[in-house]
Amino acid sequence: MTSSDPFSGLAAFLAVAEAGGFTAAAAKLGVSPAAVSQAVKAFEARLGTPLFLRTTRRVGLTETGAALLARAGPAAAEIARAIEAVGEMGEEPAGLLRLTVPRMAVPLVVEPVIPALRRVHPKVSVEISVEDATVDLPAHGYDAGIRIGEFVERDMVAVRLTRDIAWSVVASPTYIAARGTPELPDDLAGHEAIRYRFPTSGAVYRWEFEREGRSVTIDPPGGLLVNDGALLVAFAAAGLGLAYVADIAAEAEIRTGRLVPVLQPFLPRSPGLFLYFPRRAGTQPKLRAFIDVARRVLRPAQRAEGAAAAQPWCCPSSPACYR
Repeated sequence: MTSSDPFSGLAAFLAVAEAGGFTAAAAKLGVSPAAVSQAVKAFEARLGTPLFLRTTRRVGLTETGAALLARAGPAAAEIARAIEAVGEMGEEPAGLLRLTVPRMAVPLVVEPVIPALRRVHPKVSVEISVEDATVDLPAHGYDAGIRIGEFVERDMVAVRLTRDIAWSVVASPTYIAARGTPELPDDLAGHEAIRYRFPTSGAVYRWEFEREGRSVTIDPPGGLLVNDGALLVAFAAAGLGLAYVADIAAEAEIRTGRLVPVLQPFLPRSPGLFLYFPRRAGTQPKLRAFIDVARRVLRPAQRAEGAAAAQPWCCPSSPACYR
């Protein structure tokens, strides 16, 4: 029966060509000379041409055999090196780690973690794509992503990176001085909102509130529409309107007084930022290295902010968790 494997017999051919004989090739491969001879004959039959000139004293290459060795020999050596490199990567974190992250994760996670990762594991290269859109990790070649917990797909493994998020409606002091402070969500009808369009779905985000134990959504009026969270914060700080943002995304502006939170009693909380990835990707040393460094770098910051140290590392919306 003809083998459907295009590489069947190639290893035997290369071993004979490099060793100069069937007996030496068999010793190198750890099989009998008869097995090597049979493999080469089957390989030649499949190709429809002889590869060796056999005499009682020596084995030489035909012109076709020499041409095959010239092209296949370097390729086989490169494959061997690649396999060896994979083995080395299994022992030590190395290779390219590709991450997709939302803009808010840059100062909160990327900036503190990546320098530490590179110092500890210099063989791990990192490529970061900053985008707020939801991304299919395998389809786009990413090892992992970072997103707010409620947007992590349920079949992904999720690892907590930040404390939970408290949503905030914020405005600059100048805006509040000119337009007043909304006291109830219904008051937004008389205000100017900076609204957000989801990059993936294209839908405009409806602001979410909690009132008397019920969830309420409002689509406030406004002449500014963006698909970038950093622009929400920047435009609000510039006095252009009210913005609905995660508190951790506007933390510096709120702390310095450039932005003032309003409607706080009516705003919900969400799971924080999580690293997420397919379960099979969790065995990669480069990804495990990122998780270990992130835990070491980010956990002290969470404690310093007063975040509960007992918060689970798992995402509440995901049944899978990296331990």
